[in-house]
Amino acid sequence: MRMRHRRISVQLVQGEHKIPTLHGYTNGLKASHLLKLEHLYRRRVPVTAVTSAELARSCTELSHDIRREIGLLLNRRGAVEAVCVGQGREMSLPDLSRFRSGPRSLRGLRLVRTYLQNEPLTQQDLTTLALLRLDLVAAIGVGPNGLPAGMSVAHIVPPNPQGRLYTVLPAKPFHAWDLDCLSLIESIESELADTRTGHDVSHATESAILISASSASRTAQEDRMDELVELARSSDLSVLDTVIQRCQAINPKYLMGSGKLKDVIMKALQKGADLLVFDQDLTPAQARAIADVTEMKVIDRTQLILDIFARRAHSREGKIQVELAQLRYLLPRLSGAGTSLSRLGGGIGGRGPGETKLETDRRRVRDRIAHLERELEAFSRHRDQRRARRFRHKIPTISIVGYTNAGKSTLLNALTGSQVSAEDRPFETLDTSSRRLRFPRDREVIITDTVGFIRDLPKALVGAFMATLEELRDADLLLHVIDASSPRLDTQIDAVEKILGELGLAHIPRIRALNKCDKLTPGEIAGLCRHYRALAISAVTSSTLAPLVETLADALIEHAAQSSVDSGVPGLATRVV
Repeated sequence: MRMRHRRISVQLVQGEHKIPTLHGYTNGLKASHLLKLEHLYRRRVPVTAVTSAELARSCTELSHDIRREIGLLLNRRGAVEAVCVGQGREMSLPDLSRFRSGPRSLRGLRLVRTYLQNEPLTQQDLTTLALLRLDLVAAIGVGPNGLPAGMSVAHIVPPNPQGRLYTVLPAKPFHAWDLDCLSLIESIESELADTRTGHDVSHATESAILISASSASRTAQEDRMDELVELARSSDLSVLDTVIQRCQAINPKYLMGSGKLKDVIMKALQKGADLLVFDQDLTPAQARAIADVTEMKVIDRTQLILDIFARRAHSREGKIQVELAQLRYLLPRLSGAGTSLSRLGGGIGGRGPGETKLETDRRRVRDRIAHLERELEAFSRHRDQRRARRFRHKIPTISIVGYTNAGKSTLLNALTGSQVSAEDRPFETLDTSSRRLRFPRDREVIITDTVGFIRDLPKALVGAFMATLEELRDADLLLHVIDASSPRLDTQIDAVEKILGELGLAHIPRIRALNKCDKLTPGEIAGLCRHYRALAISAVTSSTLAPLVETLADALIEHAAQSSVDSGVPGLATRVV
């Protein structure tokens, strides 16, 4: 008797994952039709065939009776994984996330569906094939008598010069097909594997498609896209293509239209891209909605900048600041499975669902944020002590500010002979660097290089680097370094001025220096200096730096004299040359 109970329980456990579930439009179907649809799960197909004649006839006859399309998802063993009922040409497929997939591999499933009017494969079928990375898709026409009529088959092809994602085989009567399905799929995956191993992996870079969807003007979008390309390359991304869409209103679900999004994903698959990078910040809901359409990695501009910061942070303080910014960005984007992942609390009053997994994750993130903030406070106290010593010794401070990649670190090296990293890429310097600079009049100052600015600086970064930016508050003079060769000169100046205003630093006197003037003609340099009331310098040409040093020395003397008259009252006008 005990053995009988054990046998029954084993049968129940083994049969739990085989409970037939119908997907799609099943409303209004008779019980007999629903039962026949559920019985399709019991069918098996030869591994070498697209589908068997018996299964095809059962589907077409049932489709003819219910006047709806039927779709089957078959695995490579020939078993039916899902039975779907369509409405018109719409075929709603179940979630396939549990099946493996990748940009250079197939999912291991094929879709076989019926068409009441004996139609060939539609563009929607081909889009589904490409987006879901199915082994193949087949459309079987329903004849007047309910028997299989013609059949169309399409499958994915490896990357090719023509940029084709799939091939549609010529349609033939169903019984005229003699296709070795297994051999075809194996050959496709073999070619995909050869393509993967043939890629240049010496730099281990990922490839990306950059996307901008905004109501701004085309010129403004192209300007932002150029900057996004620079950021992507700074993060060692290979940019395959850029997509710009100017829309009247932003789509609240996908940021861009669903049709345009599918076109972009198809283009990314054609070019073999690994991820999509959006110039606009995605809300948590938009990121999840786009992830439901494609299994490619999707990030936005803020995530890209955070990735660059994570690569460039070297000091302990810099690493803490980057981690803090990442956690603040991640916190509102955490998602879980609700009470299905809950833990039951013990003891009196602990009945029912306790703290959910999502709540646990959020609490741990908040605890980590609090811990990192305490560490940053300790760094801030040490920085205050250093500033206090400089104040006691009455050593003036000059802080270099400017847009990212304007040449601030290069200028610091040229003025002080230091060896701060100064490669030509955005956000090369994250850690604050302070060096002594001796003026010709035997006077020493502290010159400080800070993190570069960028327009629409992510709030998570501003909050995390606030302790570093506090160095600017005690500066006696700000040296605003401007990239004179940049086509976005005005935009970059406005972005820096805006950020300085938001940080409450507008009252500190500033000197503007147009850097990289060696890339311009003398006439262009003279015009820019008059327009922006700035000095022309080149950080790589030492002869241009002497006038800058003289101007800085004069400005500090003037500032000291004015401060003594005003008794330290802020409000000194900005000094520009």
